[in-house]
Amino acid sequence: MLWVGAVYVGSLMALLANSLFRLDHFTGQVVREVGFGNFVALLEGANLDVMLRTVTMALLVTVACIALALPVAWTMARYASGPKKALLYLAVMLPLWSSYLVRLYAWKLLLAKEGAINWVLAQLHLGWVIEGLLALPVVGGHSLSFSPLGTFIVFVYLWLPFMILPVLAALERVPVSLVEASGDLGAHPVTTFWRVVFPLAVPGIAAGSIFTFSLTLGDYIVPGVIGDSSMFIGQVVSLQQGTAGNVPLAAALSLVPIAVIALFLWGAKRLGAFDAL
Repeated sequence: MLWVGAVYVGSLMALLANSLFRLDHFTGQVVREVGFGNFVALLEGANLDVMLRTVTMALLVTVACIALALPVAWTMARYASGPKKALLYLAVMLPLWSSYLVRLYAWKLLLAKEGAINWVLAQLHLGWVIEGLLALPVVGGHSLSFSPLGTFIVFVYLWLPFMILPVLAALERVPVSLVEASGDLGAHPVTTFWRVVFPLAVPGIAAGSIFTFSLTLGDYIVPGVIGDSSMFIGQVVSLQQGTAGNVPLAAALSLVPIAVIALFLWGAKRLGAFDAL
């Protein structure tokens, strides 16, 4: 607790302190005068767009991961056993054995204009699919690389295992007798899933959402490699802290995802997320 208090909480307090200072644009030096100018700057149009874009992407990625994780986790918990279950576990965990950057640049190659995905669609005469999905021209021609859609796909791929595992843990705790009783009472399998299984899986979904939402919210590498010119919070923080040298504004921006994640954690805790971790 002393370590957490001194290092983690202390670092947050230092971050908060820096956000209250300002940058002298003439000398490029940080002026240690307390003020709220940086927080006022966060309400400017460009910064609001960045925050809205980042939070929207984090929410979309979380929802997509939930939609994909539920059937996979339910299959693993309910229908798979023995070697088949072990193989599914391996399939879920295997991507985590390779480097984050290796997986990212592999997707960059797949999504490129000359990549495998565009080649397959071209062979099937489905090239119009990419153009229709993107709607507007992107850098390098009609390709998923350098596009918000490509960024979304890569985010979902990277964080999906972090959603599947907590949901699987929650579903494995669902008594088989409840599912059988629902069927004996005449409920359709879909009704059983939504009325019996899904409510019991909510803590696992909330736990997985903590990972997918927070990891997307703070990531700045994927948007920089796969995304277009649209900026995310992490990119702006890196730019302000590094290239621009505006540490106070970078600190103020850094507090935004911290505040959003704190609210998200509060909501997840109310849904029993920490009991499913």
